[in-house]
Amino acid sequence: MTNSTSSLAAPRAGRREWTALVVLMLPLLLVSMDVSVLYFAIPAISADLEPSGTQQLWIFDIYGFVLAGLLMTMGSLGDRIGRRRLLLIGATAFGAASLVAAYANSAETLIAARAVLGIGGATLMPSTMALLRTMFTDPGQRAKAIGLWSGVMTAGVALGSVMSGILVEHFWWGSVFLVNLPAMALLLVIGPVLLPESKDPAPGRFDWLSVPLSMAAVLPVIYGLKEIAAEGWNVRYVVSITVGLLFAALFAHRQRTTAAPMISPALFRGKGFAPAVVLNLISMFGMLGSAFFTTQYIQSVLDKSALEAALWALLPSVPIGLAAPMATSLVQKGVNRAYVVTAGFVIGACGYGMLALAGTDSMWLVLAACGVLASGIVTVISQVTDLAIGTAPAERAGSASSLLETGAEFGGALGMAVLGSIGTAIYRHEIPASAPAPAHETLGGALAVADQVPGLATAAREAFTSGMQGAAIVGAAVLAGAAVLAAMTLRRVQVHSKTPDEPSCLSPSGV
Repeated sequence: MTNSTSSLAAPRAGRREWTALVVLMLPLLLVSMDVSVLYFAIPAISADLEPSGTQQLWIFDIYGFVLAGLLMTMGSLGDRIGRRRLLLIGATAFGAASLVAAYANSAETLIAARAVLGIGGATLMPSTMALLRTMFTDPGQRAKAIGLWSGVMTAGVALGSVMSGILVEHFWWGSVFLVNLPAMALLLVIGPVLLPESKDPAPGRFDWLSVPLSMAAVLPVIYGLKEIAAEGWNVRYVVSITVGLLFAALFAHRQRTTAAPMISPALFRGKGFAPAVVLNLISMFGMLGSAFFTTQYIQSVLDKSALEAALWALLPSVPIGLAAPMATSLVQKGVNRAYVVTAGFVIGACGYGMLALAGTDSMWLVLAACGVLASGIVTVISQVTDLAIGTAPAERAGSASSLLETGAEFGGALGMAVLGSIGTAIYRHEIPASAPAPAHETLGGALAVADQVPGLATAAREAFTSGMQGAAIVGAAVLAGAAVLAAMTLRRVQVHSKTPDEPSCLSPSGV
């Protein structure tokens, strides 16, 4: 459906659908929060469970790895067995794993619970998006719903760290997992009543071979990129990425040749779908690539406590709530989507440009840069998500959603690896040669031994800021290039037109 005639013919969502959307937002918020919810809980967990260094890394990372590796599998599975059914199964697993994690008495138990949380998260994310495709068939209403979805996803990551800091300060570390239970219980009670069931009426057999192939394609690449961002370039990380890319080629070949593929190649024949996936990946490159620096800048350069840093980091999220609705409104008024997406990337590039001007005492400039950057990126995400989901056939909405989410995982990891490596290289070049060895690795290492060398803390903060500036220049160039790409690839993709008598979704007839 790409014209106003289709929009006139599409049934409009009512109060039931908008209420169901609110219910869907709760698990979505929690899934996104779980990415960052351990930021402040890790010290308390370490003191209580005494994990080894390797176990601590797995406690933190296993959730994201499992989630990324299973997104495509779960999206395809939802298309076959029903998105609502998969959502409720995932909510049950997520709630049960949260309870186990909250009362885990060993590192092994907590790691296993976090892995199950990742499995549950992989079912929830594509299912919620696919259900939006089913509930909101009117293009204008669907665009508004997806705008809300994008905002909640972005806000969840920021809220997770703040909530964990508050809960750990007033309760015990297990409370960061118990907050999941009420929302999952509400979903299990209300979901069967409000959410419609939807699935592919003729999905064909499930291709089990594609499951390990997809995981072997995703996990080594994500692992390699994350490790490069954390540890720097190393042969084994490059080998890991290479192995993943080889399996990705095998996975793609399997999808083109098997009779019932997990991810149908026909999805990419939809006009605008492939560009939307690529542009979504680049947008997450920009979002998480900047977060690699700004979180450290606020805490270590400006010398804020962890909780203070998290609270200040909430400030840039204020304009995010306005970005997606404004972008949706422009498209529905007839502005070409290509121009809106291009403008979003330009705004994001300006945010990076502001970041490149920051000094060692530029808190307000950095916060403003984060707000500008995030607003531009959310503008892009809301529009390319609506484009991809609107282009994909309804029976393959789960697969389409999972591809978008998997691309976002790749983009985020790539952003941290590439921009993080650039910033680290500049930092190491500028740190004084006479500084102790730990100071040459990270800013945190430099601050830990700063009392041994007069002026080392100041020099390290200046070196880190220089690294952030260099990475910001590259980030701005990437987003500027993405703006050109968006203008070229989307300009001929028709936008969903608003019908002349379309009321607001907040009006009596819209709700």
